Amino acid sequence: MKPRSIEIMDTTLRDGEQTSGVSFSATEKLTLAKLLLKELNVDRIEIASARVSSGEFEAVKQITDWAIDENYIKRVEVLTFVDNFASLEWMTKSGSKVQNLLTKGSLNHLKHQLKKTPDKHFHEISQVIDQSLKNGIETNIYLEDWSNGMKDSKEYVFDFIKFIESQQIKRILLPDTLGILTPSECFKYISEMTIKFPNMHFDFHGHNDYDLSVPNSMEAIKAGCKGIHLTVNGMGERAGNTPLSSVVAVINDFMPDIKININESAMFKVSKLVATFTGFRIPVNKPIVGENVFTQTAGIHADGDNKKNLYFNSLSPERFDRKRKYALGKTSGKANIIKNLDQLGLTLTDNEIKKVTKRVIELGDKKQTVTIEDLPFIISDVIDRNNLNKSNVKVLSYVLTHAMGLKPSTSIAVEINGKIYEENASGDGQFDGFMNALQKVYKKEGIRLPKLIDYKVRIPPGSNSDALCETSITWKNNDNEFITRGLDSDQTVSAIKATEKMLNII
Repeated sequence: MKPRSIEIMDTTLRDGEQTSGVSFSATEKLTLAKLLLKELNVDRIEIASARVSSGEFEAVKQITDWAIDENYIKRVEVLTFVDNFASLEWMTKSGSKVQNLLTKGSLNHLKHQLKKTPDKHFHEISQVIDQSLKNGIETNIYLEDWSNGMKDSKEYVFDFIKFIESQQIKRILLPDTLGILTPSECFKYISEMTIKFPNMHFDFHGHNDYDLSVPNSMEAIKAGCKGIHLTVNGMGERAGNTPLSSVVAVINDFMPDIKININESAMFKVSKLVATFTGFRIPVNKPIVGENVFTQTAGIHADGDNKKNLYFNSLSPERFDRKRKYALGKTSGKANIIKNLDQLGLTLTDNEIKKVTKRVIELGDKKQTVTIEDLPFIISDVIDRNNLNKSNVKVLSYVLTHAMGLKPSTSIAVEINGKIYEENASGDGQFDGFMNALQKVYKKEGIRLPKLIDYKVRIPPGSNSDALCETSITWKNNDNEFITRGLDSDQTVSAIKATEKMLNII
């Protein structure tokens, strides 16, 4: 049996822009329109509401000029209103060729918002459609609040569709305007529509107030809808619209009799760009496009992936131009570490892997986030720490004190060649206090410490974690200069570790 084709209409640039605090510039709208149509390959885009502002007009004009040149103009749509042809005039000037006319899909809206009878409303709609034909504009019709209309005034909805059958329109757009439908209700109501009016093209437009927009879209397709309205990242008013990435994956994986034209590998790129333009971050656990959705955290899962991909499903990251990751933290096991080492091209002994794993878990227990970029620093620190265990000088303990109105002070205990020294001192900062206490210890030994001539702190390059900072200190001992490094989540402690290495070198 040949798969049934479903149109995907993206309304990020119109309905998605109703997200509180979001407004796209004309340049941003044009950029996204190009990506949505050319790269993501959605069938249609709804780009604006007519008569909103001069800026909106400029954005629509730029998109329509480009779409005409690229032969995409019939795939670009604008929301219009029954407003004595004002919207049509606006559309004509902008170069748009497809209008999505907003009408009332429930008797409740018609009576209380427009305060009109059905006959009056239908007559005005007919006038708009007639004028749009004269202007060379194609018409689709939105039945606003259709879901409540089916619940409370079904006879009105059916009368409306019978009227529309007599008009020259291409599609009827069925919005669950307030996101109130359950999947079973969605299937039931749309089935009634498609059975009663088999020759009409119905689109479903979902909202996500109860987090049911994706299953509702699935049921709408099963019930016979020929189009689905979606937004990138689920942008939209209140809880948002139906998220494009989730619906695309669901159709491709669970609805083999349905065909769509979306290029899955472009979804993540478009998602990130929308997040950048809007300033609304993508939740890390958002299916398909979230930062964490292809990240294995538990060591047992990484181990299972090594053993016949036991923890893989059909959502392979490669489909969406992404990569699988293995998180580093307190639940990391040896397998997680090995997976990350493989990505870095590093090889360690079993004993070194155990030590690195232990260090990563310790950082995780401190609620520190560890990334793959941190791993070479951790490896270096663990190996150096192993050498320090065989060293002649060890910083056994320290107390760092910093209180408002008092000079910072440090108390230390240091072991030198098996002998333990304790001292305390104050300084301009905690590390300065530590160094002053250390000077007292070494003065007893008759040893002059090298001069500190440079001090640098950085996080591992490429890391976006809060787990580690590296302190590099340049020392001058007579005419010789050398550098030691320390690694820790605390800047002062990392400096103390770098100093401990210096003490063993001298």
